[in-house]
Amino acid sequence: MRDNHRPRRAAALRLQPRALAVLGLCAGLMPCGVLAQGAPEEVEPVVVTASPRATALQNAPFAASVVDSRTLRSAGPMVNLSEAMARVPGLVVNNRNNYAQDLQISSRGFGARATFGVRGLRLYTDGIPATMPDGQGQVGHFDLAGAQRVEVIRGPFSALYGNAAGGVISLVSQPITERFFESAIDIGSDALYQVRVAGGAPISDTLSMSASASSMHTDGPRDRSAADRHLGNVKAEWRLPHDRIVAQVSHHVLQAQDPLGLERKDFDADPDRVAPEARQYNTRKNVNQTQLGTSWQHRFTQSGALRESQLVAYAGRRTVTQFQSISPTTQNNPRHSGGVVDFDRDYMGLDGRLNWRWTDVDLVTGLNMEDQYDARRGYQNYTGPSNAPTQLGVKGTQRRDEANSARTREAYAQAQWDFAADWAVTAGLRSGQVTLTSKDSYITSGNGDDSGTMRYDYNTPVLGLRWKASPTLTLHAGTGRGFESPTLGELAYRTNLGGGFNTALKPQTSRHAEIGSKWRPAPGTSLDATLFVVNTSNEIGVLSNSGGRSTFQNVGHTQRKGLELAGQWRLSPQWRTAAAFTWLDATYRDNFLTCLGTPCTTATAPVAAGNRIAGTQKHNAFAELVWQPMRGMEGGLEWQARSRTAVNDRNSDFAAGWGIVNVRWTQRFQLDARGSAVEVLARVDNIGDKRYAGSVIVNDGNSRFFEPAVGRSALLSVRYLHGF
Repeated sequence: MRDNHRPRRAAALRLQPRALAVLGLCAGLMPCGVLAQGAPEEVEPVVVTASPRATALQNAPFAASVVDSRTLRSAGPMVNLSEAMARVPGLVVNNRNNYAQDLQISSRGFGARATFGVRGLRLYTDGIPATMPDGQGQVGHFDLAGAQRVEVIRGPFSALYGNAAGGVISLVSQPITERFFESAIDIGSDALYQVRVAGGAPISDTLSMSASASSMHTDGPRDRSAADRHLGNVKAEWRLPHDRIVAQVSHHVLQAQDPLGLERKDFDADPDRVAPEARQYNTRKNVNQTQLGTSWQHRFTQSGALRESQLVAYAGRRTVTQFQSISPTTQNNPRHSGGVVDFDRDYMGLDGRLNWRWTDVDLVTGLNMEDQYDARRGYQNYTGPSNAPTQLGVKGTQRRDEANSARTREAYAQAQWDFAADWAVTAGLRSGQVTLTSKDSYITSGNGDDSGTMRYDYNTPVLGLRWKASPTLTLHAGTGRGFESPTLGELAYRTNLGGGFNTALKPQTSRHAEIGSKWRPAPGTSLDATLFVVNTSNEIGVLSNSGGRSTFQNVGHTQRKGLELAGQWRLSPQWRTAAAFTWLDATYRDNFLTCLGTPCTTATAPVAAGNRIAGTQKHNAFAELVWQPMRGMEGGLEWQARSRTAVNDRNSDFAAGWGIVNVRWTQRFQLDARGSAVEVLARVDNIGDKRYAGSVIVNDGNSRFFEPAVGRSALLSVRYLHGF
């Protein structure tokens, strides 16, 4: 790290172990985009590998945000990423209040159309991708309680990432620097109950270890929305004079009921009601996931341009069983895959990179390999004949048996050149190939061989410019290319609702440009502003979403343009405030046809150019006012607001806009001089008890678009920290 970018010495000493990882793995296994937490407000967070050189966040040539552990802890029970992300402009994280479905996450409108999983963003937890090679990801296993920070980069403005256009969300866990033990309990509305324990310590001069576990239960805000989630993590870290090795294993178990979405008439009548099909078919989901990751960093001490190397390897298994609300008569079609989704997924990857440094130039070069193997099965969700089933909501006759795989092979390079005082240019290129394959082993009369293979090649260049106009003001501009291949799920069905790969589906490419500023006039005060425009070709959109399956098509060109603002102000030693605002205009630029209702084998409903992209909204806002009367005591008033959301491409209906107010209080009670303490958090969210749709199921063929948000809810959290 260069002197002109180094924080004051106390912070530099604290961050030294992570600063060694300019190639990655800062505080865990993180290979890219690391923004180090700056606990003292006067110390700027540090970007470690989103660009080739560690640099202060103010000097990053792209729009980025970091949410630190203090903010995560005060935002809720640390179960869902949606709790704290409203303060990040450009990012929308919807809590569907349905653990059987993943959070809906979008960045600058990318990912808003996703009907399952997270689409359009790269997700990482301690360096292990939570996004699979085909571009679909999940965040249910994110351990927010053990996080040091969550980092967000908006847009594809770094060649150090892969198959995504909306940007990167990365969780980095706490480093092991000293002995610690903590336990916590969370109690809240809807019978929420969670217990958490964590501890760690240096075992020797070179070895440190930590472990954590949590168990959560909730009855959910609606009938049939109960869930149980269990997380466990073990981490070991070896520090040698020139090497750092980290190994980590995690385990995630989820059992969740699915209350399904509501039609407009049902939502308006009673947002707490449950779709009748949820009871009829006992809709639910079980997840079991285990993953292991290791990293090895080596620092070269001999003279020469090569400074550091990093090798990251990971492997995991994710099993999912999900019961859907598909009628037996619909499953009569011999090509139908059934109403029970059941798959075992093995995934693995290897990323190696080298960091080079000359007088004014820093360079990162690397190779990346990722593999995903799915043993995917489908079953009827009933027993007996389809016209008179003996039991619904159970695993019946097998209707699908496939071996699916996704493989990515990539090479990348990114350089930063300080070509003049206060000026720097960043350029990078990522070149890769993704291969998606399905081998069908379920071949019967009326259901032929649906095997297939698709391969997509891509090159995603990026170029950025940064000018430090003054010690307090930085201006930046960037342009880049985004690439999104269809996922295995998007290729699974042809547009006639039959089985087999959708070979007509093309990858989605986008051209991004942004200009921005970062202003830091005083400690604790900042203002970031970004303008962006994105033009997309072959946008992948939903053709139909019914009968438990979605089919997709290319809908032509789209455009996203917008403004992102984020600021914080230290009003006095006791008062501070923060705010974020997003304006997004996301529209289709071409006319196309889509399905209307179900069943639908041919698209006949017109979608006009100029319509809003389904799942997006024009405005999002967040503001908070915080009072800290004394050390260890803090009260906060929060406001969140959102304009209306289009539920489908035709824009025939919208979820209404909303605004809510939350209050929180935190207090720390010191128990002894060794540092033992009790921390208490009390929250009341949506104090006005406003009823609104917190998320929508985009283009749902049954018109069950609306997923209700929670009304007024309360939380009490107590955390015990043992000092040594």
